Amino acid sequence: MQAMIKEKLKELQSTHHIKLLYACESGSRAWGFKSPDSDFDVRFIYAGNVDSYLSITELRDVIDLPVNDLLDIGGWDIKKALKLFLKSNSPLYEWLQSPIVYREDYGFAEELRSLMHKYYSLKAGGNHYLSMAINTFNNDLQESEVKIKRYFYGLRSALACKWIVEKHELPPMEFDRLRVLVNESNFQTEVNNLLKLKAISDEKTLVKAVPILNTWISDVIENCKLQVEQLPTTKNTTNELDIIFRKYISA
Repeated sequence: MQAMIKEKLKELQSTHHIKLLYACESGSRAWGFKSPDSDFDVRFIYAGNVDSYLSITELRDVIDLPVNDLLDIGGWDIKKALKLFLKSNSPLYEWLQSPIVYREDYGFAEELRSLMHKYYSLKAGGNHYLSMAINTFNNDLQESEVKIKRYFYGLRSALACKWIVEKHELPPMEFDRLRVLVNESNFQTEVNNLLKLKAISDEKTLVKAVPILNTWISDVIENCKLQVEQLPTTKNTTNELDIIFRKYISA
């Protein structure tokens, strides 16, 4: 599958006359809780040529391939990506930490990684993951049976928010690295049971609600609601990112 993905990325580069700077896996396969039928969520960052940024015509800043059951491939123009980096867009910061990288050319991703801790706003990140945890908990985890994948969405976002408010740093992308925050053996046992089941189940599999996990997520949400508001807001100028932008559209 990696060979197919890399070939699709080459085709995109040729068809759209772009330079691919970075491409990675962004979904459950990168988070560490894939199912046998999980699709591949490929995300990339690209740059056009200099002239394309000097036109009076508004530049399209997203490229997507039609989604199918196996592949979901989409990318952002470098200017869009850098604007979102400045705003501490959490999905973008996750992409840059992905353990599954399909393309990493020209040194672009390495430069951004060197700036992540400086630019990442703990308050913006905390609010992002808190909102995800609340929405998943309220909308997907209140029935007697729920989709197993929704448990992991709720757990991962709650853990990421907990990481931010406790460690005051950018959270890792992978679920296994996040879950070390929790010392309770009952919690870890239930998570291990769900991981084993998810590894052999399809994406639509339902499981009975797990009271221990529901209580834990609810408690983390309530705790984080209080602490996220206390987090500092990071504000940076565009100077460093402007330099990166000019460098990679002209290289």
